[in-house]
Amino acid sequence: MALNQEQHILDQGLLDAQLELWHNTFGYIKSMALKSALDLGVADAIHQHGGAATLTQIVATAKLHPSKISCLRRLMRVLTVSSVFGTEHSADAEAVYTLTPASRLLVGSASMVPVMNMLLHPILVSPFSDLGAWFQQELPDPDLFKLKHGNTFWEMADHDPSYNTLVNDGMVSDSRFLMDIAIRECGGVFQGIGSLVDVAGGHGGAAQAIAKAFPDVKCSVLDLEHVVAKAPSGTDVEYIAGDMFESVPPADAVFLKWVMHDWSDEDCIKILKNCKKLAIPPKDAGGKVIIVDMVVGAGPQDLKHKETQLIFDLFIMFVNGVERDEQEWKKIIFEAGFTDYKITPVLGVRSIIEVYP
Repeated sequence: MALNQEQHILDQGLLDAQLELWHNTFGYIKSMALKSALDLGVADAIHQHGGAATLTQIVATAKLHPSKISCLRRLMRVLTVSSVFGTEHSADAEAVYTLTPASRLLVGSASMVPVMNMLLHPILVSPFSDLGAWFQQELPDPDLFKLKHGNTFWEMADHDPSYNTLVNDGMVSDSRFLMDIAIRECGGVFQGIGSLVDVAGGHGGAAQAIAKAFPDVKCSVLDLEHVVAKAPSGTDVEYIAGDMFESVPPADAVFLKWVMHDWSDEDCIKILKNCKKLAIPPKDAGGKVIIVDMVVGAGPQDLKHKETQLIFDLFIMFVNGVERDEQEWKKIIFEAGFTDYKITPVLGVRSIIEVYP
């Protein structure tokens, strides 16, 4: 009897180990379930019914073939257990699906759907099927994206107008969401600045938010010619075509949002040196570089934050990028000739880093 109990414990341990492998193996199904909800417009359908809707009500609005209603129920089970949507039961026991804080970000004018569409697009997802093969090749070329597609991420955006639109819409969506919070939580970072240039700022989502909140700050955006060519008109932001590896326009502050993690230490040092040498005034005149990026290990210490930072660090390898911890940031900041920095971890998994000459 004791032997049977001991074997039972061992067997349960084996099954738990198998469960752990399965849970990791099928993690991509959660991502694809979210993508399908975006494609079908499930969040919008629930939103149109006041934030709570039955399956029948969702089907009436969502882009769904009627024969797939039972399949939609199974999809919604996954999306509710992963907290993308919530569920209640009506008086007749029919399931009622509700918006959660996460899915509320998928509706309305500040919707994060464009950036989610970018991150979940097959062009970005498919390179990771070759991750094992990529590890067997010497750095730096080709990066994971080029290994899969034959072009770098930047080359594809340059040559494919639809993909360029996908990327720029995604970045504007992220900036629209994040910058409102950044300005509320850490608006002092932008006070006392007369001018700011948003380097690699795309279509100016961040710069527009800063200009709106601080009308006295003259904001401009530096990006590549094909990006600036599609920039919106009629904003309070000036768009400048150029290359940050060659020069950075002068301003009191240089703003770098979600840029530095795309590049190697050597490239980041070159960018920062251009900021220091060509763009900003000395520290006593108010000059600084403002970086919005991850600082691995900073911010909330719960498992979801930690795991997301580390997963994103693996994700950004598709362009040979890296998410850095404080010591890694300190290294490139000081090697670029700057004398001090301040990290403010108020943006979830991301932080604001002020860098002083």
